[in-house]
Amino acid sequence: MSTRIVNIVVAGVGAFGIKHLEGLAHIEGARVVSVVGPEQEKARSAAARFGAPHATADLSEALALPGVDAVILCTPTPMHARQAIACLKAGKHVQVEIPLADRLDDAREVVEEAGRRSLVAMCGHTRRFNPSHQYVRQRIGAGRFRLQHLVAQTFFFRRSNLNALGEPRSWTDHLLWHHAAHTVDLFLYQDGGEIVQAHAVQGPMHPELGIAMDMSIQLKSSTGALCTLALSFNNEGPLGTTFRYIGDTATYIASYDDLYTGAGDKIDVSQVDVSINGIELQDREFIAAIREGREPNASAAGVLPCYEVLDRLSRQLAG
Repeated sequence: MSTRIVNIVVAGVGAFGIKHLEGLAHIEGARVVSVVGPEQEKARSAAARFGAPHATADLSEALALPGVDAVILCTPTPMHARQAIACLKAGKHVQVEIPLADRLDDAREVVEEAGRRSLVAMCGHTRRFNPSHQYVRQRIGAGRFRLQHLVAQTFFFRRSNLNALGEPRSWTDHLLWHHAAHTVDLFLYQDGGEIVQAHAVQGPMHPELGIAMDMSIQLKSSTGALCTLALSFNNEGPLGTTFRYIGDTATYIASYDDLYTGAGDKIDVSQVDVSINGIELQDREFIAAIREGREPNASAAGVLPCYEVLDRLSRQLAG
């Protein structure tokens, strides 16, 4: 595989911006040429830490730098689609952290713009890349496991508007358009069918944040498989997402890059891929797709069915 240098702008220096900078540091030929962040000092600090020669608060300034090939957007959700389109119009490949957009029309516009310009547009659906989920997918592909029911719990404690680092947010996170996107896409990806039934209910709206703090989603695939997803921002316990794959031959429990049997025995996934870091593997796919001129796994077009389901659920909840 080609290892030509790919010059990258990383926009966003929150928790996920740093995760991407850490991942890129392990990828040969991935060169971060600029770090973009609304707080100039934080952007400069991150740039210095990871050896990037430029830092700015202005994405358009970074896009205008000579030799920029690609952008990774780790910015607030409401900015994702608009910024992705701006990057594509500037002739840059783009990877957008999940979610691609918080409206279906905006997600479709990103897909259309990438198609018009024959550029790589990818979304950070990391569950496709975690070795734990890759392990299960390999067994599905080999005919050794058939998914019957994916049961997922996404539990956080966010009764105030703080990010993953405990810092104040300028925007509001969303259980459906962000956190449910991981599970809906994973179910579609692993099962291979189409959603034939979709239902959602939500709890009371937060009086200040204006979002539902609890939600339950049920999906049925054309294959007959089910998905049950519980989400909460009210949870005062272990945080994060756990996936229970119930199949015809086994049960697997996945938590980020770790995987266990239904009996609780840990499965060694260290040989599944070149890294056990899902974000790094995601970035490796983005860079490989640019070098090889191909559509990546988790391309904007490839994850669009997930956003069609989210739109369907959103309209159901609003009605």
